[in-house]
Amino acid sequence: MTRLDSNAAWKEASGQVSTNRDVFLALAGVFFVVPSLALTVIGGEPTVVPGMQREAMMAAITAFYADAWWLILASAVLQVVGVLAILTLMRDRSHPTVGEAIRSALKGLLPYLVAQLLFALVVGMVGGIAIGLAAAVFPALAAGGAVLVFIVAMFIGVRLILVAPVIAVEGQRNPLVALKRSWTLTKGQFWRILGFLALVMILFLVVLGVVMLLVNVVLAIFASGETQRLLAAVVSSVLTAIAVTYVIGIIAAIHRQLAGPGTAGLTETFA
Repeated sequence: MTRLDSNAAWKEASGQVSTNRDVFLALAGVFFVVPSLALTVIGGEPTVVPGMQREAMMAAITAFYADAWWLILASAVLQVVGVLAILTLMRDRSHPTVGEAIRSALKGLLPYLVAQLLFALVVGMVGGIAIGLAAAVFPALAAGGAVLVFIVAMFIGVRLILVAPVIAVEGQRNPLVALKRSWTLTKGQFWRILGFLALVMILFLVVLGVVMLLVNVVLAIFASGETQRLLAAVVSSVLTAIAVTYVIGIIAAIHRQLAGPGTAGLTETFA
């Protein structure tokens, strides 16, 4: 069994992003920054104010999602296409163009969404039943059941983290096969993958928090109101897009290590 080398994965991911940063950051701008800003500008935020009663707060949040669901869905779809396209460019041996990578990502969009829907349905149904049974036996157990469901969902999520590269790189279009393939590749690697991704996410969150603190201080001096909010959203979206690009590179590197370099581009060629 191949043992994941997180240090090598990080070096490979950072090298990929650094070498091809113009292309990757351009794609990140289109598929991550633009949808994020559209959500901020068009969708806005739930109308929640300090001191609001719980019922009123829930009503405001529900109303927000009822109005903005289509924008949230469109944003999520665009981001999935961006992830699949960047993965294709990073790992496909046929060296596709950006246009070819995007077309391939569009072909993989539906299988990926179906795979994620299956994951959500299984976790939701099993988790709901488990929490319901726990609450029926002893109400105090409901909270413990929710924690257990979260742990199980996290375990399954880590085991299925390679679904995207299996679809984008290996060209697998059957969502069930993609789920099984990821599960097989990550066997015995859960703690290494979880620890690696946790460290990376903590690093990115700390950097993002520090930078945004400084940015908000500067904006508070030179801007105000809606202008300040929009400029902060732009900076936050750009930084998040950069972080996501690195995470995609890490997932691509993990896939290369666990699946082997020979799996890239084997099942699909670009015209």
